[in-house]
Amino acid sequence: MEPVSQPLIQPSRPPSSPPSSQPSSQPSGPPASQPLGRPLDAAFSIDLRRLTVLRELERRGSLARTAEALHLTPSAVSQQLAALARELGVPLTERDGRGVRLTGQARVLLAHAEVIAAQLERARADLAVYGEGGRGSVTVGCFSSGILGLLPTALRALRTRLPHLRVDVVEAEPPDLFTALDGGQVDVAVAVDFAAAPPHTDRRYTREDLLTDVLDIALPPDHPLAERAEVPLRELATDVWIVGDALSCCGAVTRSVCAAAGFTPDIRHDVNDWAALAGLVEAGQGVALVPRLVRSLYAHRELMLRPAGGEPPSRNVFVAVRAGAERDPVVAAVREELRTAAARPAA
Repeated sequence: MEPVSQPLIQPSRPPSSPPSSQPSSQPSGPPASQPLGRPLDAAFSIDLRRLTVLRELERRGSLARTAEALHLTPSAVSQQLAALARELGVPLTERDGRGVRLTGQARVLLAHAEVIAAQLERARADLAVYGEGGRGSVTVGCFSSGILGLLPTALRALRTRLPHLRVDVVEAEPPDLFTALDGGQVDVAVAVDFAAAPPHTDRRYTREDLLTDVLDIALPPDHPLAERAEVPLRELATDVWIVGDALSCCGAVTRSVCAAAGFTPDIRHDVNDWAALAGLVEAGQGVALVPRLVRSLYAHRELMLRPAGGEPPSRNVFVAVRAGAERDPVVAAVREELRTAAARPAA
């Protein structure tokens, strides 16, 4: 699925009046709310690239974070938003302290932007159906343990099913994963539900739950609780913990699971690599939560994996595509093979 250039959306009705010949002033700094002083023109056009910038500002909340996500400068983001406001003749941002916030008109526009983006994806999918399916390329974005425990089965099946299809894999997590999905750098996103992921109600995406990934407790072999059939999390409140970065899905989930068990973990090792985490547990440096998606990696490691007592901690894994793209035959095939792989019993 190679990204296509973003066209201008223009109504076919001719302009009711010639465009104004007076030059528009170029704002400096963040685009504050401005009385633009002219009614909406029946022939206005919208640059979809600028809509993408506005959508990202809604998600990120600041010009600096938006610029970083889109690999632009804050000045370029500000200019794109100001140009979009001039195109439409309405203010889209207003000053909020040292930053900006969206106006009511911007939120109305964003609601329409979701519909526009979904319709373009449907058009892309219909064209793919019309032509020869099973060729071209598709990019899958996925979190690390999903790449280890879920994608290989799906990719093997895809290679057999669509031998001429090129599949690229990118390791990414929300929110960056969904910025890439919005921008067309990723066609299929596989993610975990946590605070940085979009809500189920986000109409920009068609999503489907794939599996519930249970988390087990990894203990050093000489840990006092290592011989237990199961270990209540609360009994590990005084242990040293090995946990991923707080912004990563597994790091965030581990922290929330421990909080639900009634304690704040003593985190002394911040590790995102699963092999490195296993090495630290083997060395007696702490305990950790390990998703069953990567359980097979630990089969020959000198550590103990034990289920948590009571209701097992888990995380929800889902697949998402841009709304409308689910009709694309290649995207549909990828989703189907992911669904099949997720339904297989864990090793």
